[in-house]
Amino acid sequence: MRFLTALCAVGHGRYRLDGIARMRERPMEDLLSALRSLGVKAHSEAGNGCPPVIVESGGFLRGQGGAVIRGTVSSQFVSALLMIAPFHEIAPLQLILEGSLVSEPYVKMTEAMLRDWGVIWWNPLNGYEFRSESMAHFGVDEYAIEPDASAASYFWAAAAMMDGSVKVQDITPKSIQGDVSFVALLNRMGCQVIREASGITVFGGPVHGIDADMNHISDTVMTLAAVACFAEGPTTIRNVAHIRHKETDRIAALATELRRIGAGVEESADGLTITPRPLHGAEIETYNDHRMAMSMALIGLKVPGIVIKNPGCVAKTYPNFFADLERLRQVS
Repeated sequence: MRFLTALCAVGHGRYRLDGIARMRERPMEDLLSALRSLGVKAHSEAGNGCPPVIVESGGFLRGQGGAVIRGTVSSQFVSALLMIAPFHEIAPLQLILEGSLVSEPYVKMTEAMLRDWGVIWWNPLNGYEFRSESMAHFGVDEYAIEPDASAASYFWAAAAMMDGSVKVQDITPKSIQGDVSFVALLNRMGCQVIREASGITVFGGPVHGIDADMNHISDTVMTLAAVACFAEGPTTIRNVAHIRHKETDRIAALATELRRIGAGVEESADGLTITPRPLHGAEIETYNDHRMAMSMALIGLKVPGIVIKNPGCVAKTYPNFFADLERLRQVS
């Protein structure tokens, strides 16, 4: 929704973007406000800063100088603007960051992509200034996309939980994805991690609880929570208040479902503490959130009777997840 809204801002005509009920609750106003300052007519149809959004544009950004953008709710607002920055008619375009930036590694990925595609940019102390060549010179003939480190986290976590080993090929220590550092948390919990040019392997074993600031890799919060259920001692996950604005309120939903199977959970404004207890089977609500379904399915590797409701929601990012998980189970 956020990237398409930015894309429409450099299109021609009037666009209306909408989604399911949860999408209509997700904040967009920071992006819409920035687009308006760049000469685009962009607003929330309901006037609440959420979808449906209406975008009207003539093909280029025409704001005088630049825009201020907040990244405290989502890094996607920043990445969305960075990707359309070359379409600004007046050079240089300045994007000034206001406040802190959550999930910063995703913005770094966007920056790296822009460099690969020929966009020249500078990063001043508190923002971005872009100087671009002619649009005719942008682009490459081929562009390699790394395997998804967020999806890989489930299989690294499975190794940690099952006292086995899993190697995810073609994700290397040089990866630009922030979620690769998920294996560092598993290492802190007691797992052995081998990083090679051909991939990253996690060797499981007895794990212990840790205190983790997961602001930069918040898409793996639920994955670590699954591992934490089988650790020695409590695990605290903090500085992830922004995940309350994801496909669901991920902090509240995770606390609810972990308690449903018997785990001890203390919820805070920006995270939660998980204390391992004897677990039992239950039907798990996914809240139509792909990461809830995949993370809680990992617990089913060790706890009989875990039933994932609405498993099809994994199609958003990983349609073959359950087939791959079954292959892993068969190998083990």
